[in-house]
Amino acid sequence: MNDLANHGASRTSATSRFPAHPIVGFAGTSFKHEHLPAILAEGKLEGFFEVHAENYMGAGGPPHDALTRIRRDHPVSLHGVCMSIGGPQPIDKTHLKRFKALVDRYEPALVSEHLAWSTHDTTFFNDLLPLPYTPATLARVADHIDEVQAAIGRPILLENPSTYVVFPESTMCETGFIREIARRTGCGLLLDVSNVFVSATNHGYSPLAYLAAFPLDQVGEIHLAGHARQTDDEGDLLLIDSHDCPVADAVWKLYDLVIGRCGPRPTLIEWDSEIPDWPVLRAEAAAAQTILDRHADAVAQERIRASH
Repeated sequence: MNDLANHGASRTSATSRFPAHPIVGFAGTSFKHEHLPAILAEGKLEGFFEVHAENYMGAGGPPHDALTRIRRDHPVSLHGVCMSIGGPQPIDKTHLKRFKALVDRYEPALVSEHLAWSTHDTTFFNDLLPLPYTPATLARVADHIDEVQAAIGRPILLENPSTYVVFPESTMCETGFIREIARRTGCGLLLDVSNVFVSATNHGYSPLAYLAAFPLDQVGEIHLAGHARQTDDEGDLLLIDSHDCPVADAVWKLYDLVIGRCGPRPTLIEWDSEIPDWPVLRAEAAAAQTILDRHADAVAQERIRASH
């Protein structure tokens, strides 16, 4: 198991505000405030919850009250969406300071951001935009990750993107770019299997080939989400990483393959719009947990056979 997946638990000291909770080998869900009563009614659950950092950058109020109640009984993964790590501009120091404050406040088991950009000059785009894979981009992204990790005092996980365009100036493949980023910075990786399927379908390459080239040994967390099917201006199929429906069967099959290759990893079901009732989201996490448990059992049985 990648040590990054245990990093949050190992940081928790006797003076921590929160008890330590296991996260390795468990599935979790996005935390939505409308689910809080149902979650509290169930009591302590196995698994973890993930929140978007930018939703909690105020000083207090109901969002922090809800997250504090969740954090007392469950591990939390903090997922940033607005750091613009891939952008040409310097990291926003005010944003980074607020991000660090959240890490210190909630002691998340995992901290992650996106291989993407979302700012230009004074304009913020409410999207995660792709970037060309060139030596110049590589150096910039590595510098930004180094800055973030130095500020928060721990490694982050970098998420592979879902993409809808490619850049002719790219001189590296995505998996090679990501592998080199991890080597240079010591960051871990967040493998979004749904993003792999979406991008592979949109650009006409094999998701299996992508996963074969991906540095699975560096993966500290996995994301799964639903996607939408559309057509582009030429009538061709276009998949959108919409996070508004159940995980597709094809993505579950890829996930099963990934866990079989790299072993159980903390797995998060993302669902960010058209939010269902809690039992629906909980069932998606349970499906991921079934796959995690099956592969964990297989590993345990193999170790028993090898010891005899």
